[in-house]
Amino acid sequence: MKKTLVRALLLLLLSAVALQLVFVLRIAVMLVLDPQSTAFQRTELRRLLAEPQPLSWSQEWRPYERIAATLKRAVIASEDASFTDHAGIDWEAIERAWERNERAQARAERVREQAEARQSRLAASGRKVTARPASAPRIVGGSTITQQLAKNLLLSSERSLARKGQEFVLATWLELLLGKERILEIYLNNVEWGEGVFGAQAAARRYYRTDADRLGATQAARLAVMLPAPKRFEKRPGSAYVSGRAATIVARMSDVELP
Repeated sequence: MKKTLVRALLLLLLSAVALQLVFVLRIAVMLVLDPQSTAFQRTELRRLLAEPQPLSWSQEWRPYERIAATLKRAVIASEDASFTDHAGIDWEAIERAWERNERAQARAERVREQAEARQSRLAASGRKVTARPASAPRIVGGSTITQQLAKNLLLSSERSLARKGQEFVLATWLELLLGKERILEIYLNNVEWGEGVFGAQAAARRYYRTDADRLGATQAARLAVMLPAPKRFEKRPGSAYVSGRAATIVARMSDVELP
């Protein structure tokens, strides 16, 4: 029994090491070859193919020097202000996100308790009670651009500690093997900017009828605003929130250091 357990543990360890080696080799290949797709894109493609409407898919690779500096600065300012300084993981950003999420969860709990108390009072008075579903607290993340790339490029979208741990490991390998410029190049060519819209060139053509190297500061900032929820923002690209947030990003862009 003991030998069987030891063999099982050794097999598990060897499998884990083999998986990490596969990931490392795949990342190393990206030094010379542009990735043709990401794990997230393949998942999206399967979803879109299963739907009845015609497939709409747009993506066109652009090398780093053919992506406007305005877009690079805008995305860094919006998504990862410490991009050029950290080694793949921004622990301070993760801590800040954790604290914000804790406060949001506490507020949601107070609202739920108040709603339940009100419903109890109404029920006790004999009045009709209509229960309204409580809105979930808005969860914010502290993921760096490197972590986002690691997740979208090689991992599934499931939420678990194991997946997050693997994301940390891959982010470290991306930084060690590829460097900041290549990471940003791959990220900007593969990130989602709407339903079936991937990469800076596709986004520039879709929203502004121009090329990725010709984006102005405001255009780039508006695209950067979309990144946390592109499918939601593509329905209202001119909303007051997008405009206000874009103005904030434009103001921060001059302080951004590019790799």
